[in-house]
Amino acid sequence: MTKKLKIAIIFGGRSGEHEVSLMSAKAVLAALDSAKYEVLQIGITYEGAWLSGENVLEAFENNELEKLESIILPPDPSRFMLHAIDIVFPVLHGSYGEDGTMQGFLEMADAAYVGAGVVGSAVGMDKGIFKDMMIANDIPVVDGVLVLRTEIEKDINAVIEKTEKLGYPLFVKPANMGSSVGVSKCDNSSSLYEGLLEAATYDRRVLIERGIIDAREIEISVLGNDVPEASVPGEVEPSREFYSYESKYIDGTSGLMIPAPISEKLAKKMREIAIKTYKAIDCAGMARVDFLLDKNDGKFYLNEVNTLPGFTSISMYPKLWEASGLPYPQLVDRLIELALERKEDRDRIKRRFR
Repeated sequence: MTKKLKIAIIFGGRSGEHEVSLMSAKAVLAALDSAKYEVLQIGITYEGAWLSGENVLEAFENNELEKLESIILPPDPSRFMLHAIDIVFPVLHGSYGEDGTMQGFLEMADAAYVGAGVVGSAVGMDKGIFKDMMIANDIPVVDGVLVLRTEIEKDINAVIEKTEKLGYPLFVKPANMGSSVGVSKCDNSSSLYEGLLEAATYDRRVLIERGIIDAREIEISVLGNDVPEASVPGEVEPSREFYSYESKYIDGTSGLMIPAPISEKLAKKMREIAIKTYKAIDCAGMARVDFLLDKNDGKFYLNEVNTLPGFTSISMYPKLWEASGLPYPQLVDRLIELALERKEDRDRIKRRFR
């Protein structure tokens, strides 16, 4: 009988996407085959406390954390495997989970884990640095300006004057956040003023981008390590002005068209760019690559990459792979295989000079 793999599923976290993480974790836990895996649930509170015990996810959902026990997993390889953990699946979104910090901790602990490494996670998370990387690799992106929170606080009117040159509408985003948290669509100086203040509450760096007035949102899922594969493209039909947090996770009213109704030639090109983007930031495991397609001139722009994309029941990442022939449970299995493969490759690195 094959020994079960012991998997630590980590969720929650110190992030504005804490609630989304709980929804993703619920779907992942439901997909794990109990015949293959023994699961340890670890929840991280808004304050950063690591908790485990019985029915951790349920306790987090019902805010009954007093039932759980505090745990400490030091970044010491000899002590990290306290629970004989074979692999860690960080079902975390946003800060302290998707930005390279958790990945750095797991690297120090010498743990196998699902998803991109430190560099891929950090670059994929930071929209400003990511945009510079795309420009360096000749991947088309929309025009944008990066500003600091200190600039906004010192002279917000000067920031408005500088960014208005891009032309309305403008999208204002925290540089390090996902799930459309803190994102505002601005059509005038008044809404830009409010958008800058809102974004600055979520990050010290804020990205302002020119909006494509009549855009389609096309998304592609990528899976793999050194030889990644791209799914069929999907299209989002936002029920609001843009694909907001509410339309993604609260009301679920946005439509998803899979596959996207675009030409085979365009789909092939987008898939090629998605893989090029994935490799450019040294991604691994998985990522969802998002594009904006201008309805008027047919040009497309790389919008962003999500290295730990949503895994909820209505999330695009697993839906795209299901449409590409890889159902959700098999997708989770494949991600675990890729994590073990990545760890095996990492173990080949020489750590001593002599």
